[in-house]
Amino acid sequence: MPAAQPTPRPAIVIYDTTLRDGSQREGLSLSVDDKVTLARLLDQLGIPLIEGGWPGANPKDVQFFWQMKEHPLEQAQLVAFTSTRRPHRPAAEDPFLQAILSAGTHYITVFGKSWDLHVTEGLGTTLTENLAMIRDTITFLGSQKRRVIYDAEHWFDAYQRNPDYALETLHTAVQAGAEWVVLCDTNGGTLPWDIERITAVVVQEVGSQVQIGIHTHNDSETGVANALAAVRAGARMVQGTINGYGERCGNANLCSVIPNLELKMGYTCLPPQGLRRLTPTARAVSEVVNLAPDDHAPFVGLSAFAHKGGIHVSAVQKNPLTYEHIEPEQVGNERRIVVSEQSGMSNILSKVSSFGVTLSKGDPAARTILETLKALEMEGYQFEAAEASFELLVREHLHLRPRPFQLLSFNVTATTPSHWDPQGSPQETQVQSLAAIKVLVQGQTRITAAEGNGPVAALDGALRKALIEFYPALAGIHLADYKVRILDGRSGTSAKTRVLIEFAAEHRRWTTVGVSTNIIEASCRALAEGLEYSLLPPLSQTVTTS
Repeated sequence: MPAAQPTPRPAIVIYDTTLRDGSQREGLSLSVDDKVTLARLLDQLGIPLIEGGWPGANPKDVQFFWQMKEHPLEQAQLVAFTSTRRPHRPAAEDPFLQAILSAGTHYITVFGKSWDLHVTEGLGTTLTENLAMIRDTITFLGSQKRRVIYDAEHWFDAYQRNPDYALETLHTAVQAGAEWVVLCDTNGGTLPWDIERITAVVVQEVGSQVQIGIHTHNDSETGVANALAAVRAGARMVQGTINGYGERCGNANLCSVIPNLELKMGYTCLPPQGLRRLTPTARAVSEVVNLAPDDHAPFVGLSAFAHKGGIHVSAVQKNPLTYEHIEPEQVGNERRIVVSEQSGMSNILSKVSSFGVTLSKGDPAARTILETLKALEMEGYQFEAAEASFELLVREHLHLRPRPFQLLSFNVTATTPSHWDPQGSPQETQVQSLAAIKVLVQGQTRITAAEGNGPVAALDGALRKALIEFYPALAGIHLADYKVRILDGRSGTSAKTRVLIEFAAEHRRWTTVGVSTNIIEASCRALAEGLEYSLLPPLSQTVTTS
C-alpha cells in the first residue's frame, strides 16, 4: 500500500502593513526607494499580501505604486489602502477612490467606521449614511474588478458599546461584496480573551459568507497575543508589521506572530524555508528604516538565544532544549554564548570554540582568560556587548594577537568659533576638535592630525590617515554607533566611563569597549581596538596556520 500522505496544515494569510501602518511610527520616515526595497524584502520572505500605502493621500505613495508597476514583485500581491467614500458623495466621484484605481492593484483594502461614536462625532454624519458609505464604496470597487478587503476600524470597541450596529456594518460590507472582513483593535486596548470571544461571534455571524481577519495594535502589550487569540477563534488572516513598527506602541509584530503560528499552533504562513529567512529579513528591514534592531526581540533578536549564566550554558551544551523553546536555526537565528562576570568555565570554553579554538577545562590559558575577564568587568568593562574586545583578549592570552599597529600617544583639543555662544544654535556655534596622534605601524613611526566635529571623529580621522597607506581596507569601515555609560555617577565629572563603539563594513558588525575616568581615553581605547580587530584574520585561520 502507498504510504499515507501527511495531512496538510491549515494556512493563515499574512498581510504586511509595514510600508503604511509601520511607517506611522514616530521617528520613522521612508523614501520611495526605501519602500521599494522593503517591498522586495517582504516578497522574498514569502509574504502574500503587502500593503503599499494610500495613493492619493500623499505624492510619495502615488510614485511608489507607479514604480512597482514597472518592476512587479515576484510572488506577493501589492495592496492599496483607502477609506470609504465621503458622506453624501457618490463613490464613482470620490477623488480618493479614483486615485486608488490608478494605483492598478488587484487588491484594495477599505477601512470604514464600526463605532457609532466615530460616525456621529468623527465623521459628523448619520449611522444610516455610514452604512451607505460602506456599501457604495465596496460595490463601486467591485464593479471595477477589484478584490476588496474591508478593515472594520475600532471594531472591538464598537462591538462592546453597540454590538447591533457594529454587526450591521459587517453585514453591509459582506453583502456589498467584500472578500475579507478584518476586525481591527485600532486603539490596542482589548485583551486576548475578549478578542477571542468577540471574534468567535463574528465567525458565527458572517463566517460562512466571508473570510475573517485580525488587525491588532500593541498599546496593552498584547498585540501578538491578540492576533493569536483571534486565530484560535477562526480568523484566517493576520495583519501586522515587521519588527512591530507602527503608531504609538506599534502593531502586532509579524516576527513573533509567524513563528508562533507555524511552530506552536500548526499553521502554514510562509513558503517552505521561508521561516529561516525571518531573522535576516527583520534585521535588513531595521537597516532600511534606520532604526537599531531590538536585540531582545523574541525569535529574531541578537539575544533571543543568548546564554549568559554558567549553569544555563552548561545545560545548553548538553541539551539545548533545557533553555531554548525552539531551535534558533528554525527562524534563521543562532545560539550565542555570552561572557561576563557571571560566566563560568563553560561560557569561556564555548565562546572560545566559536572563534575556532579548542581549549580544555585544565588548560591554564582558559583559567587565565576567565580570571582576567572577571577582573576587567570589576573595573567596568562589559564584554557581553563587545565581543570583538573579548576576542582580542583571548588572542592576547593565547599569544595569537599580532599587532598591526600600536598607538603610542594622542592629543585632542577643542576649538570654539570666534562668535561662539553657549545659547546659540549648534549649527552656528559648532565646536571643532583637532586630534594629533603618534602611531607605530610596520616598524615606522607616523605622526598625523585630523579635524572632526567631535573628539572621537577627530581621533578616527587621524588614525585612519596614519594607517590607510598600509591598510587600504580601512576605507570601507565606518562607525555605526557610539554609546557612553557613566559607571559611578556619584563621582561627578571624575566618574569612570565605559564607551562602546560599533563598527560596520559590508555585512559585518563588531563592537569594542574602552573604560577610563577620561572619556577621551576610553573612546580612544575602543576605537583603536575596533580598527585593529578589522585588520586581523579570523582566529581559526590564525590557529590553523600558526
